[in-house]
Amino acid sequence: MTRRRLIVVSNRGPVSYGRGPDGERTTLRGGGGLVTALRPLLARHDVTWIASAMSDEDRAVAAESGGALEDTTRDGSPFRVRLVAHDPAAYDGYYNVVANPMLWFVQHRLWGFARRPVVDERFHAAWRDGYEAVNRTFAEAVVEELDRAPGAPVFFHDYHLYRAPRLVRDARPDALLAHFVHIPWSDADTWTAVPAAVREAVHDGLLANDVVGFHTRRWARTFRRAARDVLGAEGERTGVLDYRGRTVRVTHHPIAIDPDEFAELAASERVRAAEARLVAGRPEQLVLRVDRTDPSKNAVRGFTAFGLLLERHPEHRGRVGMLALLDPSRQDVPEYAEYLAAIEVEAAAVNERFGTDAWLPVDLRVADDFPQSVAAYKQFDVLLVNAVFDGMNLVAKEAPLVNERDGVLVLSENAGAHEELGDWAVTVNPFDVDGQAEALHEALTLPAEERRRRAEAIRAHVRDHDAARWIDAQLADLDAVGKGGNT
Repeated sequence: MTRRRLIVVSNRGPVSYGRGPDGERTTLRGGGGLVTALRPLLARHDVTWIASAMSDEDRAVAAESGGALEDTTRDGSPFRVRLVAHDPAAYDGYYNVVANPMLWFVQHRLWGFARRPVVDERFHAAWRDGYEAVNRTFAEAVVEELDRAPGAPVFFHDYHLYRAPRLVRDARPDALLAHFVHIPWSDADTWTAVPAAVREAVHDGLLANDVVGFHTRRWARTFRRAARDVLGAEGERTGVLDYRGRTVRVTHHPIAIDPDEFAELAASERVRAAEARLVAGRPEQLVLRVDRTDPSKNAVRGFTAFGLLLERHPEHRGRVGMLALLDPSRQDVPEYAEYLAAIEVEAAAVNERFGTDAWLPVDLRVADDFPQSVAAYKQFDVLLVNAVFDGMNLVAKEAPLVNERDGVLVLSENAGAHEELGDWAVTVNPFDVDGQAEALHEALTLPAEERRRRAEAIRAHVRDHDAARWIDAQLADLDAVGKGGNT
């Protein structure tokens, strides 16, 4: 394997900085899905990672180091991190008005349209002075890094950075650019929720790349259609679009996890301690959901469906419990705060109707506690993933990998993971609570042999399609471009 110089660009980076009680600078290693998935890249190549300076200490580090410094991953792999400091007002508009909730809601089809969204002057100002401005700052940092490392491929990530590739392309026409979108793509009609200039700018920015990647064939296909409808991009060959005299490859590679690392985590002391507490109070059969309190995750309908299960199948009362481990998400955005309140109301309604002194139907825990989640992964009998729409959903891969009870996956047909795992899951429509109730009943009553067959198939797939394979597929896409696949 040849080591190569690479530039990774994302809103959040692999490290952040703070101050400990003694006043000494501390380093917090990033543990999100993106950072974890890209770890093989950091281990095998010379990577510069450009990300936002999120904390006061991040900004201090950026100022002291000229924005860039050397660091290492948990396993000792070296990389270079460049922290980009943004104007606070610009960042607020970029993140809290445009990226979340507008782009996220459009791409997950969360708007009802009768009353929301309302595109007012605040949004226009946030787009112009926030999203565009922050993307410009990122693009300037990328150009400086390209001057330092000419020819290094640039990997942009996700919905925060749709405009940056166009700005880089205009400044460095020969740059090799790729952009991976980790959330679903919506059709052109759904994109009319934002003004024409905005949706055109979004699609134009992505088409400035040489490669645009998605987790699934479905999202890649939808993007190609939307690019044709919104911008008039052309493409008669499968997986290719022609736009502004250039060829853009549109690919799909499902994000993966590191099975060995996750198995090690599942066996860790913190997880085993959390598991012991869970086992001490678990019901006879455990239905689990692990999510953020994001409207796209569909927790409210999940609780409604569980209530319908108990109503229609009273034999489950007192025997089956739902454990909902929900990480509070973006509570400074009104839509998210409202949704968390709705989650709590629906869970309480199920408990009030069916609960007894000896049995709590829904155990709702709202906290950021990943060891507890992994402990629950090991113990579920049924895992409910009923997302409205999801780019992938790594819970559907992580939990079955370490589960010790041949647990059954109940999976939304609109989760990206369904494209890979649907043959071994009980499939549900995320809007059909009646169907979800019956799917939960089916999963709870599957014969042991069938449970084992499905669980073993999912585990084998997740082990075979790991994070290193995901990285290699994307590097192969760039190699294809570099061999003359683009003009």
